Amino acid sequence: MSTPGRRDPLRARFWERVPLEEMTPCEWEALCDGCGRCCLNKLEDPDSGEVALTRVACRLLDNETCRCGQYDIRHQLVPECIVMTPQTIEKHAYWLPESCAYRRLWLGQPLPDWHPLISGTPETVHAAGVSVRGWTVPEFEIDEDDWEDFIIEDGPP
Repeated sequence: MSTPGRRDPLRARFWERVPLEEMTPCEWEALCDGCGRCCLNKLEDPDSGEVALTRVACRLLDNETCRCGQYDIRHQLVPECIVMTPQTIEKHAYWLPESCAYRRLWLGQPLPDWHPLISGTPETVHAAGVSVRGWTVPEFEIDEDDWEDFIIEDGPP
């Protein structure tokens, strides 16, 4: 099985048998389901550590594809963008959505049926209502002081 746009073939059902730290870079990248939730701006309570997602999306998020519009150069444009790796997942897992494949596999949970690696199509994440497609607002349109007005629970408003 290989994923379009990737040069290395993916091992069959690698996510079930290969530990995160032993995945190839292509396998690691293929875990992303394309929901776009990690690209939502978050508000973290400094006292409790509680993280609230907002509908306010990173300026690089494409609202239709739910993918970064400048993935290869995102750190040049958004220096605070997080690089998720097997070595950093423990540090960041607390704010990742419960549906996130990185978080789920790190916690020893299976991928959901709608995940593109299982369904064979990137559209299932949208059809399942897991993605942010069509309901985000770009961060350049909303003053940071107003982000609290855009807090969401865990899904589309």
